[in-house]
Amino acid sequence: MFSERCFTTEPGSGLQAQFEAYPAIYMVAQSLYELYAFKETRYHTKNRPGVLENASFMEWQLNLFMQHVVKNTSTGDSYFFREKRDGLDRLDIVQWIFPPKKPFVKKTVGKFYVSESQENRLYIINGSDLWTPYFSKFPQSLCNEPCPPGYRKSKIQGAQSCCYDCVRCVEGEMSNTTDASSCFKCPASQRSNSQRDGCVPKYIKCLSYEEPLGTSLASAAFLLSITCAVIQGIFIKYRETPIVRANNRYLSCLLLISLMLCFLCTLLFIGRPTQICCLLRQVTFGIVFTISVSSVLAKTLTVIIAFNATKPGSKLKKYVGTQLPIVLVIICSLGSTVISAVWMVSNPPFSDTDDVSYVDSVILLCNEGSIIYFFSVIGYMGTLALLSFIAAFLAKDFPDRFNEAKNITFSMLGFGSVWGAFVPAYLSSTGTKVVAVE
Repeated sequence: MFSERCFTTEPGSGLQAQFEAYPAIYMVAQSLYELYAFKETRYHTKNRPGVLENASFMEWQLNLFMQHVVKNTSTGDSYFFREKRDGLDRLDIVQWIFPPKKPFVKKTVGKFYVSESQENRLYIINGSDLWTPYFSKFPQSLCNEPCPPGYRKSKIQGAQSCCYDCVRCVEGEMSNTTDASSCFKCPASQRSNSQRDGCVPKYIKCLSYEEPLGTSLASAAFLLSITCAVIQGIFIKYRETPIVRANNRYLSCLLLISLMLCFLCTLLFIGRPTQICCLLRQVTFGIVFTISVSSVLAKTLTVIIAFNATKPGSKLKKYVGTQLPIVLVIICSLGSTVISAVWMVSNPPFSDTDDVSYVDSVILLCNEGSIIYFFSVIGYMGTLALLSFIAAFLAKDFPDRFNEAKNITFSMLGFGSVWGAFVPAYLSSTGTKVVAVE
């Protein structure tokens, strides 16, 4: 209120200040009146949301009534409290000075900007003594410093709402505001930066020759292909010897060439995948490896036919020769070729990206298109290997001089183990490991 020495008849007594204070005091008094009237008569409940009947009054309940009070003055002005501070941009900080035996003075000493950040909200005019000469900053009203960008607030159990911990955003999330209540996930193609206050593009990765895994696979492919080439040269040099001729030199050369190409197909899986590379890698390897397994199957069947043809009255003599193995290889290879052709026409492989397996990286890889056709090719090779194993097992008791049945049986067991382990390994691998498994 006002001091007794302040009268409206005194010169400079601050009539404007009294006029401004009157509506505010009136509105508070009117709100208190309605609050007590509500308690006594229990009316207008539906217009006072949040207030319970027969409840003890708290300070915050007065605000609910003040929001509905309107004071009309004789000058035609209306005073009211805004429920929401729409358009409330700036507040003046006013200091009331009551000098001895003199009219009081109203002095603006600062400003409070509602829409500014917490550091820039309070502005104190230079030279103004507000409470002390040293007070010129926004007072601290929290238990701790505000959480900087890159962190989020974490409520402390049992503490006041203004007391919280600052938790750093996890990898892949960010916050770019002060006192953020939560962190936001970066888009799938982006990662959070080191400060966790922004998102940047993810690293681009693929199985390359520069990394140890790519170098190891490429080195093994070259070494094994050179080994096949050396053995091929030996076969060609000694092609007229009995042991080479007995092993069906044409079929052996075809097997060595197909194995060499299988090892070189590994290079199609290393490096940045392109559309052409994705189309060739599975189809080429599937057809070439089918030729390899078909050659093994043809060699085994040739041995079985050759030994059974020596029996008296056998009708298998007409199948003995070089034509039958070649026909078997062509027929078996056609199956893989047909599956691959339908695959390429209906749902071919294409270059794709994996931005889910790793938080900070995008993996470049080939999408197989149709997983059904992909496993159909794998299953077809497994079927041929199973037939080769059965044929080699049937030929294991033949004379050992030119019989490769035991070696073929061991080879097909090894292939079957790798083939059986491939399916779960392929389905459980992610990122560049998928390419390495293939």
